[in-house]
Amino acid sequence: MTDPIWTWFFLSASAVAAGVVNAAAGGGTLLTFPSLLAILNPVSANATSTFALFPGSLASGLGYRKELSLCRPHLIRLLPPSLAGGLIGSLLVTRLPERVFASAVPWLLIAASVLLLLQRPIARFFGTQPHTAPTPATVAAIVFFQFLVGIYGGYFGAGIGILMLSSLAFMGIPGIHQMNAVKSILAAGMNAISIVIFILSGAIVWKYALIMGLAGTIGGYAGARVARRMKPDYIRAFVVCIGFAVALYSWFGRK
Repeated sequence: MTDPIWTWFFLSASAVAAGVVNAAAGGGTLLTFPSLLAILNPVSANATSTFALFPGSLASGLGYRKELSLCRPHLIRLLPPSLAGGLIGSLLVTRLPERVFASAVPWLLIAASVLLLLQRPIARFFGTQPHTAPTPATVAAIVFFQFLVGIYGGYFGAGIGILMLSSLAFMGIPGIHQMNAVKSILAAGMNAISIVIFILSGAIVWKYALIMGLAGTIGGYAGARVARRMKPDYIRAFVVCIGFAVALYSWFGRK
């Protein structure tokens, strides 16, 4: 049966908005995942959402290309644990029974929403720390933390940008825009390895993934371009409300 036009409009709009939100702060999955959850099972919604946000992450990196050129050493350190963690997380989604992921959805949504809600205090706290060169022990700790973020990113992914921003300040990266650049590429890496696993498992619904991927790319590139002048407080509050609402629906709507 052909999907009504409003379905395509709703999915495309959520992907554009998610691309903008991810480029500015993070939390875009809280827009694409609920919109797909309305028409797909949780695993397919997660896989399709991951694919849809992947081009936007790359587009955000392109939008931050000037800042990114200053951060290659950090990418060399943090990309391998991101890929390894993303591989493990996506394998957990596809190998475990679907009911496991479905049962975890409300908790994952609440965890991501809380992270987004606390982003401002977290950023304020870590922004007070001096961005000096990290010690070897600090680097090792951040690499391990990034591996854990990768697992979560491969399994679900909402809020990974916030988690990464909370640790990147200790890597000696001088400013928020450079951290956003690194965050975008690391998120793209996690999504890339997850997408390979999701393709092999047949979890992606391509008719939705392709159009949302295009929409997310537009949102991601535009978001990176305007993020320097953007105050995301109202957007953040809106996305948090969506996250909590969908979590409650997932709880009370389950039979």
